Formats: sequence, C-alpha cells, structure tokens
Amino acid sequence: MDRRTAETPEIDWSKYPVPRVRHHVNSQAYLPAHQHLFVHHQYPPLRTDAEWGSWFANSKPASVLDLGCGRGAFLIRHALTHPNVNILGVEVRESLADYINGVISGEGLKNAHALWYTLANGLDWIQPGSIDYAVYLFPDPWPKKRHHKRRAFSQGFLKMVHRVLVPGGRLYLATDRENVDAYQREVLSASSLFSISPLMDDTTWPFRFTTDQQMFCDAKGIPYVRYAAEKC
Repeated sequence: MDRRTAETPEIDWSKYPVPRVRHHVNSQAYLPAHQHLFVHHQYPPLRTDAEWGSWFANSKPASVLDLGCGRGAFLIRHALTHPNVNILGVEVRESLADYINGVISGEGLKNAHALWYTLANGLDWIQPGSIDYAVYLFPDPWPKKRHHKRRAFSQGFLKMVHRVLVPGGRLYLATDRENVDAYQREVLSASSLFSISPLMDDTTWPFRFTTDQQMFCDAKGIPYVRYAAEKC
C-alpha cells in the first residue's frame, strides 16, 4: 500500500462539535488496576480480549494502533484514506472516545474504533506480532517532574508495543515539546527493542493527514519533530 500517494478525503467537522472535556482525567487512570485498592466506576474498563467483530465491519483485527488518539483527527483521516485497513484508537478520556465513535458512526466508517482504555493495563489482549505500525503522536507532556510517572512512554510501554508489532514494524512518534522529545529518546536509547530513525519531514513522513495538534502547530508556526522507532 502506497501511503504517500493516497488521496486524503475530508469530512465536515462542523457537524461534530467537540464536547467540553477536561484536559486531564483523574490521576488514578494512569495507574494500572492492580495498584488500586479498589477500581472506581469511572476507571477505564479492564480488558481480557478484543472485540474485533463489534469494532470493525469485517470482523478482522486491527493492523494499526493510534495510542492516545485524543479527538481522533488522525484516526479518522487514516480510516478514510485507507478504507481496507482497520485502525484502533486508544484513549483514556471516555468523553473523547465517545465523541470519536460518534464521528465514525456519522460518517459510516467501517474500519475505525476508539476504545476507552488506559495503556497502564497493557495490550495483552492483542495478538503478538499482529500490528503493522502504531502511532504515538503529540502526547500530553506532563511537564512537572512529579507528574512524569503519568507519562505512558516507558520501558514497559516499549515492551508492550514491541510485542504486538510485526517484525520490522514501526512506532511513529511526534511532539512539539523539546523536553518530551529528549525524554522519549532517552527511553528509546536505553532499550534494545527499537532502533531510532532520523528525523522525518513531509517527504519522508508516511502520512499525508494530520492530528489536531499538528494543525494547531502549523497554524501557529510552532516547530515539532517526527520520527520512527523500528522494531529490532
């Protein structure tokens, strides 16, 4: 599949007003369930298996993951551009997952789904070696040092993604925060599971569609970096 030459359809986003949503959810959602004395009813549901038949019209597993899919611009544009590729988004904020699924339903998309879930509980319900590539784009920076433990990106995160990727599969990364970029590169450098690609630009980045944050950065002239980590 040539992702560089695919046309990028667009939808009328005005039909889908974004709900008011807190930028951050309860800090407990960023901790795995086993660290809780009890699991609150607002904690993202635990999962032991995937429901591919409910999430995708063809009942086939996802081959692309959008980890921390936010408002879903990338996920939805990916689904529109590649209608034969199932993409699963994972989002810790329930209201945004519901919003994305409303857009998916309204547009009649059959190959996209947003799952309300916290990555803190892992991806063991996804078959090993089944994901062609994953994206982790413009994550919440959690700039305060005491909040760094809430960052999903860690050695455990890399092991989780490495497990589900096909041989040679890639994790695509983007951020507009220098400190986040430095942090992620430090974590990657300490791991033997991935090799880091050079920085990518519009000619080497394989996606012609954007995220919400990328559109914001482009409009404001805010620089950002994009690159990939390839499974070793």
